[in-house]
Amino acid sequence: MSKLFVLGTGPGDLDFLAPKTRAAIEASDELVAYGLYLDLLGDLCNGKTRHDRPLGAEIERARLALDLAAAGKNTALISSGDIGIFAMATLVFELLDRQLQGLEDHPEWLDVDIEVMPGISAMQAAAASSGAALGHDFCAISLSDLLTPWEVIEQRITAAAGADFVISFYNPVSLKRRWQLEKARDILLESRPASTPVILGRNLTRDEENIRVITLGELTADQVDMLTLVQVGSSQTRHINVGGREWVYTPRGYQKKMVN
Repeated sequence: MSKLFVLGTGPGDLDFLAPKTRAAIEASDELVAYGLYLDLLGDLCNGKTRHDRPLGAEIERARLALDLAAAGKNTALISSGDIGIFAMATLVFELLDRQLQGLEDHPEWLDVDIEVMPGISAMQAAAASSGAALGHDFCAISLSDLLTPWEVIEQRITAAAGADFVISFYNPVSLKRRWQLEKARDILLESRPASTPVILGRNLTRDEENIRVITLGELTADQVDMLTLVQVGSSQTRHINVGGREWVYTPRGYQKKMVN
């Protein structure tokens, strides 16, 4: 039976690529991804057939990967980060679900052996680079309203703000979509202080990595692009300086067990 590996390669640095994921890429003949994600793999793509598809062609990528695997070719469908977090894994199963419902005409897809492999997500990489911002309850919200109505996104931001979660914002801005991040900021400012730490992680783990810590009150869309993960602390998140190094962490409540 042919194999379809649905895998996340992590934020960029191949040192963070899991050994099992590396082995799956090496075992694949066909690689399907947005071109940048394949470029980040470097020599791991040697000897493989690359199927680069642009941003916005996600459905085409998922269909192509299923078609290649159904044709008997070991195939890897690849995203950076974790392919199950705002990425391609869900599309594979949505297409299979449509086939089961009779909405697709690809019965061969149902014979494909699928294995999903996680990767280190951008929110994990941002938190680790800065300390331990995800040390207590947290959530992730995409600010892209291409697939989800803004009204739904705003409801989720409001709920997360009320629950005092640390929030990682994916897809914070684009060339045409600028106002949503600042609207999210304003919602959060209703329930947490302007001094709340915010981590801006750009090109995480890559040579061009840039990590900045600012405050929620300082956050603007001009500081962010699509390569940036925005991580907003809860009301309890702390920003400290140890020997000239800045750290951000969210305590879990261990202070209740500490004796002065």
